[in-house]
Amino acid sequence: VQLQESGPGLVKPSQTLSLTCTVSGASVTAAYYYWSWIRQSPGKGLEWMGAISWSGGIFYGPGLKSRTSISSDTSKNQVTLQLTSVTPEDTAVYYCATSTRLITGATTKNLYDYWGQGTQVTVSS
Repeated sequence: VQLQESGPGLVKPSQTLSLTCTVSGASVTAAYYYWSWIRQSPGKGLEWMGAISWSGGIFYGPGLKSRTSISSDTSKNQVTLQLTSVTPEDTAVYYCATSTRLITGATTKNLYDYWGQGTQVTVSS
């Protein structure tokens, strides 16, 4: 299974950040898979943002819940992340990762079966 994040590298404050995770080697609807978004801001640890399950169930982390939206496009085998009203504090490397169990808030790398390489997003005017 391979995961590839993509999206704009630079976003202006107050805009909406949209990222895509393209999945190969497995279907986003494959039973029991959870597709998570995790980010790492400069000088900070990993932060779990949320996940979508193979059946479309969506789970959000408490810190960003009000600004985060996760969805999937089964025709393209992609998972998307939208983060609204971004600020410079949202500057981070954004990762998608997958596992066959959901542990909300999990950021330990070995709890996931596969990770993307991450995509850098900078929020700046």
